[in-house]
Amino acid sequence: MHVLITGAAGFLGQRLVHALAACRELDGQPLSRLTLVDQVEAPAPEIAGVECVARAVDIAAPGALDASLDEHPQVIFHLAAVVSSAAEADLDLGTTVNFEATRALLEGCRARKLSSTRLIMASSVAVYGGDLPDVVEDMTALTPQSSYGTQKAMCELLITDYSRRGLVDGRVLRLPTIVIRPGRPNAAASSFASSILREPLNGEDAVCPVPTDLELFVMSPRRVTEALIHGAEVAGEAFGPSRALMLPGITVSVAEMLEALRETGGEAALARVRHEPDPRIEAIVASWPARFINARARELGFQGDANLRDIVESYLGERD
Repeated sequence: MHVLITGAAGFLGQRLVHALAACRELDGQPLSRLTLVDQVEAPAPEIAGVECVARAVDIAAPGALDASLDEHPQVIFHLAAVVSSAAEADLDLGTTVNFEATRALLEGCRARKLSSTRLIMASSVAVYGGDLPDVVEDMTALTPQSSYGTQKAMCELLITDYSRRGLVDGRVLRLPTIVIRPGRPNAAASSFASSILREPLNGEDAVCPVPTDLELFVMSPRRVTEALIHGAEVAGEAFGPSRALMLPGITVSVAEMLEALRETGGEAALARVRHEPDPRIEAIVASWPARFINARARELGFQGDANLRDIVESYLGERD
């Protein structure tokens, strides 16, 4: 089994690499090759019997993925992206990386007749927005309120259409906000959702830029990684006419997140969170729905977190 991962040097890409390295198989087939692609060379694990190749390329450059696609990967995890706030700040960059590079990837599969290649793309809750029902379903109309969400929505439609035409076997997983990410805050509008928990638990200060009654739809890194792998193993036809679905996250308010912080880290940890409103961040994050019906994802075997406390404890266990 040859697996190609774009965005392999990123937080989620590295978790996926380590998960595949640990099990050394995918969909019951042993791994034979891992091709890791990112703008910087991704750390490549040593796995007995598995060839690991890391390539530093700009996926937005013409022909950037040609060498990797010429090797006919059987599974492609497409994680490379410009995150929400960065895509909003630079329309050209977001469109080039998030949309045009995805279209080039699809066209590369088409040109090489990789019709049976399973392409799993990480999409986002940001494809929804605007005037929405209280609870959103997978087939609720996509009405993104940000450039990032728009770019992801366009990719979703292309992947569904290329799959309908039998040009690739695509699957799109809409990711909830991932909490708790390790490392430092990034340019994602939702970055605060991890930092208001992570930094205080590590004895550092954090800034909360949104009202505490704002709700988010969240999922742990562990469950997202499991979902990506499961998404590659579900039969493509099981997705039905639309190849996109929302993963089963949980709904939490910022106030509930801060209460979980207090319960876990005490009053001292809670006191490390400063409230500094940022209308730009609030406008982006508040446009995302926080309540979903995930019956379709669960029917296909995707698993979510039990509750927020489990997410926090999972982070603490991995940190320690």
